[in-house]
Amino acid sequence: MEVRPIHTDADYRAALREISVLMDTEPEPEPGTPIGDRLDILATLVQAYESKHAPMQPPDPVEAIKFRMEQDGLTVKDLEPLIGKSNRVYEVLNRKRPLTLAMIRRLHHSLGIPANVLIS
Repeated sequence: MEVRPIHTDADYRAALREISVLMDTEPEPEPGTPIGDRLDILATLVQAYESKHAPMQPPDPVEAIKFRMEQDGLTVKDLEPLIGKSNRVYEVLNRKRPLTLAMIRRLHHSLGIPANVLIS
């Protein structure tokens, strides 16, 4: 089992292809087996490469709210208790009004959106 560090984009793509092949095997590779260990090592290498070369930025607060609305099937009416009357909800969703601390608290507690995402 020769596993090398990921130095280039080509190495990265090759590792992703191999992970895809390993994940598609039936049955799924078990931890502690040679194939399972290889999958674990490759996933760790890919994660390290991605964190160095393509770090994830926290989501935009408005996009996080819209995502939660889509995931939970929420409407503007559902956000009124958390943000205010519908015109205020639309202002927030259209980036014409910033979130207040009270709105952030209510959105965090009611919808489970991380506070650090809403604050940014």
